[in-house]
Amino acid sequence: MRNSIEFTVYGDYALFTDPLTKLGGEKLSYQVPTYQALKGIVESIYWKPTLTMFVDEVRIMKPIRMESKGIRPMDYGGGNTLANYTYLRDVAYQVRAYFEFNPHRPDLAYDRNEHKHHNIMKRSLHAGGRRDIFLGARECQAYVEPCEFGSGTGFYDNYGDIHLGTMVHGLNYPDETGRNQLEVRLWNPVMRDGNIQFIRPEQCTQVRTITDMMPKPFSAANVMSADELFEQLEGEVNQ
Repeated sequence: MRNSIEFTVYGDYALFTDPLTKLGGEKLSYQVPTYQALKGIVESIYWKPTLTMFVDEVRIMKPIRMESKGIRPMDYGGGNTLANYTYLRDVAYQVRAYFEFNPHRPDLAYDRNEHKHHNIMKRSLHAGGRRDIFLGARECQAYVEPCEFGSGTGFYDNYGDIHLGTMVHGLNYPDETGRNQLEVRLWNPVMRDGNIQFIRPEQCTQVRTITDMMPKPFSAANVMSADELFEQLEGEVNQ
Protein backbone atom coordinates (compact mmCIF):
# COMPACT_ATOMS: atom_id res chain seq x y z
CA MET A 1 0.00 0.00 0.00
CA ARG A 2 1.10 3.59 -0.55
CA ASN A 3 0.63 4.29 3.15
CA SER A 4 2.71 1.46 4.66
CA ILE A 5 6.28 0.95 5.84
CA GLU A 6 8.34 -2.05 6.90
CA PHE A 7 11.31 -1.68 9.22
CA THR A 8 13.52 -3.42 11.74
CA VAL A 9 14.04 -1.96 15.21
CA TYR A 10 16.78 -3.22 17.50
CA GLY A 11 18.60 -2.36 20.70
CA ASP A 12 20.57 -3.71 23.63
CA TYR A 13 17.62 -3.56 26.05
CA ALA A 14 13.84 -3.20 26.04
CA LEU A 15 11.27 -2.69 28.81
CA PHE A 16 7.62 -3.19 27.82
CA THR A 17 6.32 -2.84 31.35
CA ASP A 18 3.58 -5.10 32.65
CA PRO A 19 1.46 -2.55 34.58
CA LEU A 20 0.73 -5.10 37.30
CA THR A 21 4.40 -4.99 38.32
CA LYS A 22 4.53 -1.18 38.66
CA LEU A 23 2.37 -1.13 41.80
CA GLY A 24 5.30 -2.05 44.03
CA GLY A 25 7.69 0.37 42.34
CA GLU A 26 9.52 -2.31 40.37
CA LYS A 27 9.08 -3.16 36.70
CA LEU A 28 8.97 -6.43 34.78
CA SER A 29 8.90 -6.45 30.99
CA TYR A 30 6.42 -8.35 28.87
CA GLN A 31 8.08 -11.00 26.71
CA VAL A 32 7.18 -9.17 23.50
CA PRO A 33 6.46 -5.55 22.54
CA THR A 34 2.95 -4.21 22.93
CA TYR A 35 0.98 -2.67 20.10
CA GLN A 36 1.20 0.74 21.78
CA ALA A 37 5.00 0.55 22.12
CA LEU A 38 5.39 -0.25 18.42
CA LYS A 39 2.92 2.46 17.49
CA GLY A 40 5.04 4.89 19.50
CA ILE A 41 8.10 3.84 17.48
CA VAL A 42 6.21 4.42 14.22
CA GLU A 43 5.15 7.87 15.47
CA SER A 44 8.77 8.60 16.38
CA ILE A 45 9.70 7.87 12.77
CA TYR A 46 7.01 10.25 11.49
CA TRP A 47 3.74 11.59 12.89
CA LYS A 48 1.26 14.37 12.39
CA PRO A 49 -2.17 14.81 14.04
CA THR A 50 -3.69 14.35 10.56
CA LEU A 51 -2.67 10.68 10.71
CA THR A 52 -3.52 7.65 12.82
CA MET A 53 -0.84 4.97 12.86
CA PHE A 54 -1.67 1.26 12.85
CA VAL A 55 0.64 -1.72 13.41
CA ASP A 56 -0.17 -4.81 11.36
CA GLU A 57 2.39 -7.32 12.53
CA VAL A 58 5.64 -7.82 14.44
CA ARG A 59 8.22 -10.57 13.96
CA ILE A 60 10.45 -11.55 16.89
CA MET A 61 13.93 -12.02 15.41
CA LYS A 62 16.03 -12.95 18.46
CA PRO A 63 15.47 -15.29 21.44
CA ILE A 64 13.57 -13.85 24.38
CA ARG A 65 16.10 -13.28 27.17
CA MET A 66 15.71 -11.24 30.35
CA GLU A 67 18.14 -9.47 32.64
CA SER A 68 17.50 -7.84 36.01
CA LYS A 69 19.21 -4.62 37.04
CA GLY A 70 19.39 -2.69 40.27
CA ILE A 71 17.96 0.75 39.49
CA ARG A 72 17.87 3.93 41.54
CA PRO A 73 14.63 5.55 40.30
CA MET A 74 13.87 9.24 40.61
CA ASP A 75 12.80 9.97 44.18
CA TYR A 76 11.53 13.51 44.56
CA GLY A 77 11.29 13.06 48.33
CA GLY A 78 15.07 12.95 48.60
CA GLY A 79 15.27 9.30 49.66
CA ASN A 80 17.67 6.61 48.51
CA THR A 81 15.19 4.30 46.80
CA LEU A 82 16.42 1.13 45.10
CA ALA A 83 14.42 -1.09 42.76
CA ASN A 84 14.85 -4.10 40.49
CA TYR A 85 13.85 -3.68 36.84
CA THR A 86 13.75 -6.76 34.59
CA TYR A 87 14.60 -5.91 30.98
CA LEU A 88 14.59 -7.83 27.73
CA ARG A 89 18.18 -8.13 26.51
CA ASP A 90 19.53 -7.91 22.93
CA VAL A 91 16.27 -7.55 20.99
CA ALA A 92 15.38 -7.11 17.33
CA TYR A 93 11.96 -6.91 15.71
CA GLN A 94 10.62 -6.57 12.19
CA VAL A 95 7.51 -4.39 12.02
CA ARG A 96 4.89 -3.75 9.36
CA ALA A 97 2.77 -0.62 9.89
CA TYR A 98 0.62 1.85 7.98
CA PHE A 99 -1.33 5.06 8.45
CA GLU A 100 -4.87 6.25 7.81
CA PHE A 101 -6.28 9.75 7.91
CA ASN A 102 -7.80 10.54 11.28
CA PRO A 103 -11.60 10.82 10.77
CA HIS A 104 -11.98 12.56 14.15
CA ARG A 105 -9.92 15.55 13.02
CA PRO A 106 -12.04 17.26 10.32
CA ASP A 107 -10.17 20.48 11.16
CA LEU A 108 -7.12 18.94 9.48
CA ALA A 109 -8.84 17.73 6.31
CA TYR A 110 -6.75 20.16 4.23
CA ASP A 111 -3.63 18.11 5.12
CA ARG A 112 -4.90 14.75 3.83
CA ASN A 113 -2.30 14.16 1.12
CA GLU A 114 -1.38 10.48 1.17
CA HIS A 115 1.44 10.80 -1.38
CA LYS A 116 3.13 13.57 0.60
CA HIS A 117 2.93 11.86 3.99
CA HIS A 118 4.06 8.47 2.66
CA ASN A 119 7.15 9.92 1.01
CA ILE A 120 8.08 11.95 4.10
CA MET A 121 7.63 8.83 6.21
CA LYS A 122 9.96 6.79 3.98
CA ARG A 123 12.62 9.50 4.03
CA SER A 124 12.30 9.77 7.82
CA LEU A 125 12.74 6.00 8.16
CA HIS A 126 15.91 6.04 6.05
CA ALA A 127 17.23 8.84 8.29
CA GLY A 128 16.61 6.77 11.44
CA GLY A 129 13.44 8.54 12.58
CA ARG A 130 12.54 12.14 13.35
CA ARG A 131 12.63 11.67 17.12
CA ASP A 132 14.61 9.45 19.47
CA ILE A 133 13.69 5.78 19.17
CA PHE A 134 13.39 3.71 22.34
CA LEU A 135 11.96 0.32 23.22
CA GLY A 136 9.32 0.80 25.88
CA ALA A 137 11.37 2.97 28.26
CA ARG A 138 13.50 6.05 27.73
CA GLU A 139 16.69 4.36 28.89
CA CYS A 140 16.30 1.65 26.22
CA GLN A 141 17.78 3.40 23.19
CA ALA A 142 16.99 1.75 19.85
CA TYR A 143 17.59 2.15 16.13
CA VAL A 144 15.38 1.69 13.07
CA GLU A 145 16.23 0.69 9.50
CA PRO A 146 14.10 -0.15 6.45
CA CYS A 147 13.68 -3.85 5.74
CA GLU A 148 11.56 -6.33 3.83
CA PHE A 149 9.20 -7.88 6.34
CA GLY A 150 9.77 -11.64 6.57
CA SER A 151 13.32 -11.55 5.23
CA GLY A 152 16.18 -13.19 7.09
CA THR A 153 16.10 -15.95 9.67
CA GLY A 154 14.23 -15.49 12.94
CA PHE A 155 14.87 -17.50 16.11
CA TYR A 156 11.22 -18.60 16.38
CA ASP A 157 10.70 -19.63 12.74
CA ASN A 158 8.74 -22.92 12.70
CA TYR A 159 8.62 -22.81 16.51
CA GLY A 160 4.84 -23.22 16.78
CA ASP A 161 2.33 -21.30 18.89
CA ILE A 162 3.16 -19.47 22.13
CA HIS A 163 0.18 -18.12 24.09
CA LEU A 164 1.15 -14.92 25.85
CA GLY A 165 -1.86 -14.47 28.16
CA THR A 166 -3.63 -11.19 28.79
CA MET A 167 -1.57 -8.16 27.73
CA VAL A 168 -2.10 -4.47 27.29
CA HIS A 169 -2.89 -3.80 23.64
CA GLY A 170 -2.73 0.00 23.86
CA LEU A 171 -4.41 3.25 24.84
CA ASN A 172 -7.40 5.01 23.31
CA TYR A 173 -6.87 8.76 23.11
CA PRO A 174 -9.83 11.12 22.56
CA ASP A 175 -8.48 12.54 19.30
CA GLU A 176 -8.47 8.99 17.85
CA THR A 177 -11.82 7.75 19.18
CA GLY A 178 -14.05 10.83 19.37
CA ARG A 179 -14.75 10.03 23.04
CA ASN A 180 -13.57 12.53 25.66
CA GLN A 181 -11.77 9.98 27.80
CA LEU A 182 -8.53 8.02 28.04
CA GLU A 183 -9.04 4.26 27.84
CA VAL A 184 -6.84 1.15 28.02
CA ARG A 185 -7.31 -1.89 25.79
CA LEU A 186 -6.47 -5.50 26.72
CA TRP A 187 -6.20 -8.60 24.51
CA ASN A 188 -4.84 -12.17 24.43
CA PRO A 189 -2.15 -12.47 21.75
CA VAL A 190 -0.66 -15.66 20.32
CA MET A 191 2.81 -15.71 18.76
CA ARG A 192 2.85 -18.09 15.78
CA ASP A 193 6.28 -19.03 14.45
CA GLY A 194 7.66 -15.79 15.86
CA ASN A 195 4.95 -13.58 14.35
CA ILE A 196 2.22 -11.66 16.17
CA GLN A 197 -0.62 -10.28 14.06
CA PHE A 198 -2.30 -7.38 15.82
CA ILE A 199 -6.02 -6.74 15.77
CA ARG A 200 -7.13 -3.17 15.17
CA PRO A 201 -7.86 -1.06 18.28
CA GLU A 202 -11.61 -1.01 17.63
CA GLN A 203 -11.63 -4.84 17.60
CA CYS A 204 -10.48 -5.06 21.23
CA THR A 205 -13.40 -6.14 23.40
CA GLN A 206 -11.70 -5.54 26.77
CA VAL A 207 -11.67 -1.75 27.19
CA ARG A 208 -11.51 0.14 30.49
CA THR A 209 -11.80 3.89 31.09
CA ILE A 210 -8.86 5.51 32.91
CA THR A 211 -9.87 9.18 33.11
CA ASP A 212 -11.70 11.96 31.30
CA MET A 213 -9.60 13.77 28.70
CA MET A 214 -10.23 16.36 25.99
CA PRO A 215 -8.46 16.33 22.61
CA LYS A 216 -6.07 19.16 21.80
CA PRO A 217 -7.71 21.55 19.29
CA PHE A 218 -5.89 22.86 16.22
CA SER A 219 -7.36 26.11 14.93
CA ALA A 220 -6.44 29.68 14.01
CA ALA A 221 -6.43 30.43 17.75
CA ASN A 222 -3.40 28.23 18.48
CA VAL A 223 -1.82 27.47 15.08
CA MET A 224 0.33 30.03 13.29
CA SER A 225 1.33 29.87 9.63
CA ALA A 226 5.00 30.04 8.67
CA ASP A 227 4.49 33.52 7.17
CA GLU A 228 2.90 34.78 10.38
CA LEU A 229 5.67 33.29 12.49
CA PHE A 230 8.33 34.88 10.26
CA GLU A 231 6.65 38.30 10.54
CA GLN A 232 6.48 37.94 14.33
CA LEU A 233 10.16 37.00 14.60
CA GLU A 234 11.16 39.79 12.23
CA GLY A 235 9.25 42.28 14.36
CA GLU A 236 10.99 41.07 17.52
CA VAL A 237 14.40 41.42 15.89
CA ASN A 238 13.63 44.94 14.70
CA GLN A 239 12.62 45.96 18.20
